[in-house]
Amino acid sequence: MARVKKSYVCQSCGAVSSRWAGKCESCGEWNSIAEEVVEASVPKGMGGAKGRKIDFVSLSDPARSDYPRHVSGIEEFDRVVGGGLVPGSAVLIGGDPGIGKSTLLLQLVCSLSQKSVRCVYVSGEEAVDQVRMRAQRLGLAEAPVELASATSVRDILASVGGDSGGDKGPMDLLIIDSIQTMYVDNIDSAPGTVTQVRTSAQEIIRHAKARGMAVMFVGHVTKDGQIAGPRVLEHMVDTVLYFEGDRSHQFRILRGVKNRFGPTDEIGVFEMAGGGLQEVENPSEIFLSQRGENVSGSAVLAALEGSRPMLVEVQALVAPSSLASPRRSVIGWDPNRLAMIVAVLETRCGLQIGSCDIFLNIAGGIRINEPAADLAVAAALVSALQNNPLPPETVFFGEVGLAGEIRQVAQPDLRLKEASKLGFREAVVPKGKKKSQPKRVSGGAIRVSEIDHVQMLDELFRGNSALRAAVV
Repeated sequence: MARVKKSYVCQSCGAVSSRWAGKCESCGEWNSIAEEVVEASVPKGMGGAKGRKIDFVSLSDPARSDYPRHVSGIEEFDRVVGGGLVPGSAVLIGGDPGIGKSTLLLQLVCSLSQKSVRCVYVSGEEAVDQVRMRAQRLGLAEAPVELASATSVRDILASVGGDSGGDKGPMDLLIIDSIQTMYVDNIDSAPGTVTQVRTSAQEIIRHAKARGMAVMFVGHVTKDGQIAGPRVLEHMVDTVLYFEGDRSHQFRILRGVKNRFGPTDEIGVFEMAGGGLQEVENPSEIFLSQRGENVSGSAVLAALEGSRPMLVEVQALVAPSSLASPRRSVIGWDPNRLAMIVAVLETRCGLQIGSCDIFLNIAGGIRINEPAADLAVAAALVSALQNNPLPPETVFFGEVGLAGEIRQVAQPDLRLKEASKLGFREAVVPKGKKKSQPKRVSGGAIRVSEIDHVQMLDELFRGNSALRAAVV
């Protein structure tokens, strides 16, 4: 007979305690601990029965390096996941409400189903008719995708070829939208709680890996932008994707933060249109299409997201402040790094900028995380403070240290190649260890100005001959 076990679980971090408390000792959240009841059955092995023998292998056995993949044909998605979905893998995708997660997955399963991949889309938030209406709006109503509206994990696994057997056998791809709506019937807690989310995901992943079926979960996010539920959920899956973007902009960024079958930090760029999400093949050109000329406080950053170079516009506005604590507003970048750059400019360069209101924006709704944006942000701030526009055909990249030094960043040649392809003729980069050798890149020549201190930014655009320049 199953034993009933009560536990108190924090709905914020997943910590388990033996008694209720107003404040979680692990994460410090108040009123986040809830009582959950689990019917725990006694394992058969505990009654004296022997366990199943496990087969061990050695490290010298040949490893499998190539995995068969389900290639969707949506190149931006396939790039992020490493070339396609691996059978038996588990993918978790999160994003803000209304950002387009369900639209992206519906387009994905419709594209795969037309390539003889058996797909089933299970929605726990919408009725079947709602999904059909979205498919008709996207022009995908004729795709051979099987739909269902269910929340019971036991019923879902039985229908897609579970332990009870399915009518058509196991599927190739299972979409769960969303994991917070699923529940296991032997757990006496509401759907969306830590125990339900963890147990439901564990059962579905175990089933998928045993039968070579790929599964994709949609995850809700908290107000901080993190996937809701226990942190262990991100450890259980093979790939974690975040769908980012500002709903006031039409661009969406699919970012991979974890991938056991491919590179991490890859991004895919989409544009939200009336017919659904459309791929953006050249995001650099799109992000710079509305950039104005002869405007102070505007600098072009040659960023690198994963293995993909991308040019984005960094906009800065510096205005006098009458407040005791000047305002700092940052969109698309780390506010802590902005505070560091402001301190470096004021301390190492003598610029009176700390007492001003500062507004910084990465145009296009994209978010940049790499330190290579430091030099572009510093150039935009200096330009805005002096009301002096930067040269329009110049790109910047480099990391700024606390001493004001400019440090090298990864893949400078790849960044320069992307800048040259879009018609830029000058680049301000960190000073290299060796003298640059003249060479050509596709799209023409680009003049590279190497600097080793942030103070040289002001001297650079005043034509100081002490700066060393080389044509690459």
